Amino acid sequence: MLFNTFVHIPGIGETTERRLWQAGVTTWDKFVEPYPAFLSGQKVRLIQDHLARSRAQAAQQAPLDFLRQLPAAQRWRIFPHYRDSVAYLDIETTGLSFNDHCITTISLYDGKEVFTYVQGENLAEFAEDIQRYRLIVTYNGKAFDVPMLERHFGFRLTQAHIDLRPLLQGLGFVGGLKGCEKQMGLDRGELTGVDGYFAVLLWREYCRTREPRVLETLLAYNVEDTVNLESLLVQAYNLKLAGTPFAESHRLDMPIPPERAFLPDVALIARLQGRMRGGY
Repeated sequence: MLFNTFVHIPGIGETTERRLWQAGVTTWDKFVEPYPAFLSGQKVRLIQDHLARSRAQAAQQAPLDFLRQLPAAQRWRIFPHYRDSVAYLDIETTGLSFNDHCITTISLYDGKEVFTYVQGENLAEFAEDIQRYRLIVTYNGKAFDVPMLERHFGFRLTQAHIDLRPLLQGLGFVGGLKGCEKQMGLDRGELTGVDGYFAVLLWREYCRTREPRVLETLLAYNVEDTVNLESLLVQAYNLKLAGTPFAESHRLDMPIPPERAFLPDVALIARLQGRMRGGY
């Protein structure tokens, strides 16, 4: 979809872009003479200049440049072009507020492999590993995950970033990550009902007991959050395509989730849920 996009050019909105498509200018390479009659000579030169820069940026694999130029509601368009360098990210913390709590675990999924990072074990390794990726995908990460990561590690995450929360809201999916997953047909199995606050309780339980099964349950939850981001983004991408001439040609297949690296302890979840009901 990136090479069919013209709304990143100043002065070109969605209406003009659609008129270009209808006139047969469906890709950058099709912007050639004779140019559509509704464009002024000045507008033609503007588009030519920006497309020359766009081709150079695409050759340099620079998603951040495109992201800065695209309207916020259209940033989903870059996804397939940088899918081989994407990091789906989710963090867990000691509490649900930004100022008073710290990171306990991080899960990173790149569409092929899952990586996990744990406070007191290997959390510092994330700082090097994240540099391998050009695109970050989160849910509500602009408000929470990314600021928390930047504060903890002391550097900016400069990768292009697609936050699924506003993208899914624009498509009518609300209710937080778990609500969106449910509305979009994703089933969490044994982890149904486990949420961010429960993850806090799991970390406290792990710090108290140091039982591996507690940490494994927390990581199973953290990884589920991360892996599901890919399925949500693919569905959102296809839904956004439905309003374009490229709904069929550019449609993405649903991804196959990786094999589970961690398995939740169902009995532990039931026990902690019982404590919560009794005033943990």
